[in-house]
Amino acid sequence: MILEINPNHPEPRKIKKIVDVLRSGGIIVYPTDTFYGIGCDLFNKSAIEKIYKLKRRSPTQPFSFICSDLKNISEYARVTNYAYKTMKRLLPGPYTFVLEGSRLVPKIMLTKRQTVGIRVPDHAVCLHIVGELGHPVISTSATNPETDEILATPHEVKSVLGHAIDLIVDGGAVSGQPSSVISLIDDEPEVLREGLGDVNVF
Repeated sequence: MILEINPNHPEPRKIKKIVDVLRSGGIIVYPTDTFYGIGCDLFNKSAIEKIYKLKRRSPTQPFSFICSDLKNISEYARVTNYAYKTMKRLLPGPYTFVLEGSRLVPKIMLTKRQTVGIRVPDHAVCLHIVGELGHPVISTSATNPETDEILATPHEVKSVLGHAIDLIVDGGAVSGQPSSVISLIDDEPEVLREGLGDVNVF
């Protein structure tokens, strides 16, 4: 099912409908400031496992997840003063920050080094979803499992992944470029992937 939503002013009843799907263990596809993302409730292990299977990804490569704001990030990661100032300057935006995970993060979402990738996208739809749900949502790009090609529109997603997705949220066109991934471990910024976010600021 495809649910059209206003990308700038998401309708509250539609957000509630999306969150109901997440709360019942469903998998959604939703717009971000980079790609359409595949997501589920951070605390639903069986939904996370389904996404690993769908993406054909090893559980040793955890997905990142979306927080609603900086205060929310500090619940799920160890945020130093340096990390806080850096993120405050750049978020919401097209960055994924790698930080040391807190005890709240399910083990399935931690790397061997106990780190997590966290996003606060500059997109009203996903921020409203996380806000209404009350905790983070998994974020991994919607791709074709056969070719690893990015699925750029809700209709492409439906034709390739429709059988495995409970709800596709259509928020219109997205940039189609990946986020920049920056590690802030030990307060030493390291660019792990250059994407849409400017990496010259580090």
